Amino acid sequence: MSTKSLKIKVSPAIGSVSARYMAPSKPVCVLTLAHGAGANMDHVFMETLATSLAGAGIATLRFNFPFTEQHKKRPDTPAVAHATIAAAIEKARSIAPGIPLFAAGKSFGGRMTSQYLSEHPESPVKGVIFYGFPLHAAGKPSTDRAAHLQSILIPMLFLQGSKDALATWELIEEVCSGLPKATLVKLEGADHSFKAGKKDVISLLTAETKQWVDVIL
Repeated sequence: MSTKSLKIKVSPAIGSVSARYMAPSKPVCVLTLAHGAGANMDHVFMETLATSLAGAGIATLRFNFPFTEQHKKRPDTPAVAHATIAAAIEKARSIAPGIPLFAAGKSFGGRMTSQYLSEHPESPVKGVIFYGFPLHAAGKPSTDRAAHLQSILIPMLFLQGSKDALATWELIEEVCSGLPKATLVKLEGADHSFKAGKKDVISLLTAETKQWVDVIL
């Protein structure tokens, strides 16, 4: 396994962000991995997940959004987040040419990725993976944030904890049942941070990701 630190140029106005490419010797695919609103690409969850995915033959390009790169607390606007995701997808293509490309994200990162893909059906991305889709604010059940998912034409994998306060199980189940390309996996006992007592949830996330990717490829 190899790890490479690099910079991704988003745009002249936005500037560049830090990124980390982690890959096994012969990756079956590469996926962009966007972090959530409360942590950067080096959060222990992001790093542990990337390491575990590499062990399963999946390369990852994880990256910072501009707000974390600049040590700000308020997440970027969708326009800035989308531009960053577009740049990350292009960087992943250049780093791993000819290797199947997927896009993924934790919480905010997944939602911004799917918003971008819903507006860009020409993207080379073969599928999108949500490590906890943030369907609504805690304590405010709603499906408004899922409206754009109807426009996505590629396969979607939702990996959701049964105790996720940002995605009431009945609602995320309802959303996914209306999406022909969606696969919903329930991680029993896990919350939005994928903490579930002593369960090794990272291994479960990795196994589900690999199994889904293998089916598509």
